[in-house]
Formats: sequence, C-alpha cells, structure tokens
Amino acid sequence: MRFSPTFLDDIRSRVPISDVIGRRVTWDRRKSQPARGDYWACCPFHGEKSPSFHCEDAKGRYHCFGCGVSGDHFRFLTECEGMSFPEAVERLAGEAGLPMPARDPEAAKRDEARGSILDALKLAAGFFVQSLHEADGAKARAYLRDRGLSAATQKTFGLGYAPDSRSRLKEFLGGKGIGKAEIEKAGLVVTGETIAVPYDRFRDRIMFPIEDARERPIAFGGRAMSADAQAKYLNSPETEVFNKGSNLFNLARARRAVKEAGTLILVEGYVDVIALYQAGFANAVAPLGTALTDRQLELAWRTTAEPILCFDGDAAGLKAAHRAADVALPLLKPGRSLRFALLPGGKDPDDLVRESGPDAFREVLAGARPLADLLWTRETASGLFDTPERRAELEQKVRGLARQIGDEDVRRHYFRDLEERLRGFFGPAPREMGRGGYRDGERRRPAGGDGRGRFGGGDARGGSAPRRQVVSDRLARSNLMRKAEAAVSPREVAIVLGYINHPLLLRDGLDDFAALELPDGDLSRLRSAALDICAERQPDGREEMLAGLDAAGLRPVLEVAAATLRRLRLWPFMEDAAPEDAREAVRQALHLHHKARSLNRELRSAEEALGREATESAYLQIVEIKREIETLHGTEALIDGFGVLSGRAMKAY
Repeated sequence: MRFSPTFLDDIRSRVPISDVIGRRVTWDRRKSQPARGDYWACCPFHGEKSPSFHCEDAKGRYHCFGCGVSGDHFRFLTECEGMSFPEAVERLAGEAGLPMPARDPEAAKRDEARGSILDALKLAAGFFVQSLHEADGAKARAYLRDRGLSAATQKTFGLGYAPDSRSRLKEFLGGKGIGKAEIEKAGLVVTGETIAVPYDRFRDRIMFPIEDARERPIAFGGRAMSADAQAKYLNSPETEVFNKGSNLFNLARARRAVKEAGTLILVEGYVDVIALYQAGFANAVAPLGTALTDRQLELAWRTTAEPILCFDGDAAGLKAAHRAADVALPLLKPGRSLRFALLPGGKDPDDLVRESGPDAFREVLAGARPLADLLWTRETASGLFDTPERRAELEQKVRGLARQIGDEDVRRHYFRDLEERLRGFFGPAPREMGRGGYRDGERRRPAGGDGRGRFGGGDARGGSAPRRQVVSDRLARSNLMRKAEAAVSPREVAIVLGYINHPLLLRDGLDDFAALELPDGDLSRLRSAALDICAERQPDGREEMLAGLDAAGLRPVLEVAAATLRRLRLWPFMEDAAPEDAREAVRQALHLHHKARSLNRELRSAEEALGREATESAYLQIVEIKREIETLHGTEALIDGFGVLSGRAMKAY
C-alpha cells in the first residue's frame, strides 16, 4: 500500500522518534539531553560498549557513528523490529491517533489472503506439537531425547511431529475451517497436474517451525525419521509469506540475545541452533536449507556488525565458508564484516557441546578468524608458488578479490593488507646490482623512457639511485593531487543543485545528499543550509527551498552555481528539467562522483606503496588504476545524455 508523504509527515510530527527507539535501547544519561530531544545510546544494530547511536526528535532521524546505520521512525521498525513497511506505518499511525487511509481493494485482498495462510500455518504448528506427544510420536520423542534436547527446549522451539499419513494434517485443517486453497498456498500439501488428490507434504518427520520477526510460523523444516526417505531434511516451498533466502531460523530469539552475547553466530542446521540454545548460546541462527544468501547476510548485519560464521570442520563446511566469503565481499562496509570459526575433527556444534561442553564451543568462537585471513588461506592453500608465473597468478587472484568490494574505503584497506601479505609470503622485493646484474632469484625493476629507470632510480649503467628520490617524487605527486581535488568539480555543483532545484529527490536521497564528500567552501555551505532546511521542515517545492537559502544569505552562491551549470549545458540538473530527468541525472552523477573519489584514493595509495617499495606489481597496479580513471572520464558524457522525458534536446543557455 502506498502512503502519501503528508500522511507520513503527520505521523513523524506526532510521535517523537525517541519514543519509538526508546523501547529497544537504554538512553545514556550522561550524553543525552532530553529537554532538547537529543538522545544517545548503544546501537541496537551492532554490539558496542560505548554509546555512538544518536537520535534527535527535532529532525526525526537517528544515526549510528559506529556502524553508519541511519533512518527515520519507519526504517527503525522495519530494520530493527523486522516489520514490513505497512505494518510499521499502521503501528505508528495508531500511536499518533491518525486513522489509516482507505486501502486499495486489491491490497486488502492480498493482506487477507496472507492472514489466512498464516492462520493455516499456526494451526499446523499446533497439530504437529500435539502429534509429537501422541502414540505416533513415540519414535520422534525418543530421537529428540537421544539428541539431548530437553522438554523445555522442545517447547521453546515448538518442535513437533508429522504423522506418517497422507491426509491427517489436511483433514485436521479442514475441520478447523481452513479452505483447500489456503492449505495449498501455505505449502502444507503437495499438488500438481498429475496429482489427482493433494496429500500432506510432511510425513513421518520431526517438525521445526520457521518463524518471522514477530515469531509467527511462516514455514516448516522437517527431518525424516526413516532412513529410506528421499530427503533427510525437507523445507516448505516458497509461498506468499515465506522466502528461503530472506529468512534465518531463530532470528527473533537470537536478536534479543545479541546485546548480551556481543555477536550473532550463524551455524548450518536447525538442530545445531537448538543445541547451542540449550547450552547457553541463545544468539545462534541458521540458513533454511540453502547456501547463505546476500539477503540473509543483510539480516545478520542489521543485528550485529561482525557475525561469526561457524561451519562444520569438514570439506563441505570449508566449502560453505568459502562460498559465504565470496557472497559477503561485494557487501562489505566500514565496521561490517564477518569472522569464521571452523570446528575441529569434522564435528558440528551439536556434537561439540554434547561431547565436550559449552567451554569447548567458546574456545572455537574465541579462535574465529577475520574474513581477510580466510580468503588468504584459501588462495595460498596449494603452497606451490615456485615460479614467477605462479606468483603472478596469486597476485592477480587476491587483487581480483579486493576489487569485488563495493565500498571504496574497505577496498583500499584490503589492497594494503593483501600487499603486506604478498610481501611477507614472497619475501622482500629484489634489489638490483650494479651494471645491470642482479642476485639469484631476483627480478629486474621495469625501466622507463627517461633513461634513468622508470621509478626514478639508476644511472646509465643501471645502478640504483637512493630510495629518497623515489619517495619524494611520489609524495610531491600526491600533494599536487590533493590540491587538485580541493577544487570543486562541475559534477559536485551539478549534484548539489540537482537536489536543491528538485527538493522531492531529498525524500529518498537525504542520506546520499548528507554523505556527499565536498571540499570546504561555498558549495559545502550551500549543501549544509539545504540540510538545515530539510531538518526544520520538508520543503514541498523549490520556492520553499529558495526562501530558506535567501534567509541564510546564500542566494548569491546559488546563482553562481546555476551559472556554472548553464555554461556547461547541464540542463537536467536545472529547475525546469523534468523530475524523472533530474532523478536519473543525479543518480548517474552520484555514481560517477563516488567512483572517481574511490579511484583517486586507490591511486594515491598505490603511489605511496610504490614510493615505499618500487616493484613491478606496484607499478602495474598504478597503470591499471589510471586506465580505469581514463575510462571514467569517458563515461562523464553520460550526464549530458538525459532529457527524453522533458521533450527537448540539450541547448546552450
């Protein structure tokens, strides 16, 4: 269901954001100033001991200076409480005393259908629990008892048993008034064109309810009791209320335990989670019969900054760890990573805590290794790098891994970390001998076209010049680059004016606008004033934004910036551009801006590395980065290509 901006603003104005967040955190009395509506707490999204999570009632927003998460009332409920957006709106509208707007009839039908499916699943969960304690469930009860799961633990997780029958569950639900269509949509029966009569999907299996963030059953996992079953574990199919890749088993309970435990543990199976819970580790979750997905990692990161992935200590477990590492790489951000704990001797967590006790598992967690260590160990596992070609292949592989990282700061630090590991692995870089000779096993440095050696070293005979010359040359270049970057680029002017000329873009892009890196000066002041205007009131149009800038005395700055855009013919960012054109132009410009910043930082880092140690690999990295910068410069023309929706071609102003 879509809600009007006015309705959402009314909710924000009536319900202080501190009331919403205060239910999940304890405000720090020393830093908070309740009289000013200014609050600080330990972040509910990641484990920390000192408060870096800040919210302001006046702005209606929160921000964590530790993990970088930010948002408003609705985002907090969707990300921290696991609600859908309509559920968050409905809850806060009730607190604000506002009636919900009339629903779209089709949306109401879909919500009603979802409710019927959830009702069927809830009744099915009760049926399975009841069946476990009847005569048919004796074998299942014995199995759970042999696995060491107490009656209290079974009750906590709602464990049950599906009888070995093709119709018991179907008949039970029918007797409770659940229709055939709802039973099928809930995935509780098997249907198909070749199946004349639908039959119960789960038969002779121990049942594990899979719950959503509100602890409602949305699906089931079933473990076969018979050794002849085609699948040892069987999960519900995907339905309107269940997506395997977007949920984690036991997440609702684990979130409550994370603050005390300090982290979240991801293990491979349901029984592992339950056994760990019984052993005192309530902060464990598991995927749902599939490899770990990017959406499941996002769920974990919303709960803690650095979850621990604990895999079985066999070849399959190591393969799963490597696969999870590859999924995580593009998603890494500052303060958001993974650690990996591999269990000994082919054991799983359930085996370990039953045989050796909780302390043995704590030791495994204490030895968890960073993501960077796991990747390095994987790439060097063969240990055979006795030729230049093999060493070059290793360098190529590890740099390729680093380039997958989306965040520019994290990517830069990974490059540095991997360069240090490579130097330690292969030993120090070779030093050239006089008259062009070099020692056993050493490589010659590449020569440049100036006759003195590409990296500033050597005379005509090939001897090496003092390293100080190399360092000072690189530092001089870096200083020049920093001075060049201090100047405001037309792209930065375009982005700022795009938001100011089209304030509606700020409704969804306020965080991007606030995070835009700008040098100190008039443009930065203009952006700050626009943010202040948005904090005081959400401007409905450009005139209201201009009035605020007039009051701040920044109208002349705006006119100068606008003249720059007109001179460069960047009309998609001007006030008379179609909103769709402006939105796409700003999006493209932001992408180019972040990419350019990232590449320039990588170039500085690479040049500094070259200054410290002039190796061929360092030089080739600089060449590659410069090639990417040249490609990016060619892409700048994309900004000029918009305007289809405005119905006019670019013109000179």
